Amino acid sequence: MYFVGAVGGMERELVSQSGIAFAGYREVFAGPLHGVNPFRIVASVLKLALGSLQSLGISLRLRPQVVLLTGGWPNLPVALGARLLRIPIVIYLPDIEPGLTIKALNPFASRIAISVEPSARFFPAGKTVVTGYPLQANRLNAERKQAQAHFKLDADRRTLLVFGGSRGARNINIALADMLPHLFDMGLQIIHITGEFDWEENRERVADLSEHPHYKAFAYLHDEMGLAFAAADLAVCRAGASTLAELPLFGLPAILVPYPYAWRYQKINADFLAERGAAIKLNDEDMADKLYKTVRALFTDERRLSQMSAKSRALANPDGAGQLADLLLKVGGK
Repeated sequence: MYFVGAVGGMERELVSQSGIAFAGYREVFAGPLHGVNPFRIVASVLKLALGSLQSLGISLRLRPQVVLLTGGWPNLPVALGARLLRIPIVIYLPDIEPGLTIKALNPFASRIAISVEPSARFFPAGKTVVTGYPLQANRLNAERKQAQAHFKLDADRRTLLVFGGSRGARNINIALADMLPHLFDMGLQIIHITGEFDWEENRERVADLSEHPHYKAFAYLHDEMGLAFAAADLAVCRAGASTLAELPLFGLPAILVPYPYAWRYQKINADFLAERGAAIKLNDEDMADKLYKTVRALFTDERRLSQMSAKSRALANPDGAGQLADLLLKVGGK
């Protein structure tokens, strides 16, 4: 299994951190064609042309049985190289609604794997397969008692998990800092993942409370993230694609705050969970006025929190990785 990323992209670091034993890593030139100025478009077209030649060479050397694409501009030259050699292509759509790249790649694909059934409406009938979202082993194996011990939590207190991804979410961090004293007064304990970019500023922002015994702050969690989910009773987070699988896996109710500059992806993801009673959607600009009130309302309504947990768990599909692997083997002729 080989991974192909963009020259100068962040994929190389992510692959090295994944713990997956890829047979090799390759890079091709690529660039965006949407939302950039005309000069950038010209440069991107040239990069994509060069990247397509690189991808053709990679496919000729490696002769893969199947190619998996997940979106992003580097996928376009990879798809062109595979198509010229008649190598079957599977697209995996992590979010509910496809972006421009996946829409452009759709004609090249033999099958499109989707996380949830509502995504099927964006593609030709019979072309999609619901596989679910591939979850990491540290999520699947995490247990609550183990998580409480790992984070040194009080088993008699309820836990609020706040995070915004590897880079964090500054507005969520600011809103949490303002409400920390009130959360402690409610008897809560907090696991807060600030993101590496906001770690130092957040320590200054929370001041003396950074050493509070019921405040557990981290710049980033990798293998321990599954334990953070397992320990929590409620999450406050963005609505990236992984929330469609990670929150339901743990039956974790959530207050979802879609990132306002990510087109519609996160809004639609949040709507999916909120409309099914598993989460509450809160706009980024409303956090200052509504986040604490919403957290308090949920933690003082045990029945509602329990109902949200049950509705979240009903959406769980823990075998996303296995089902996607089965689809790749089938399309690849194995």
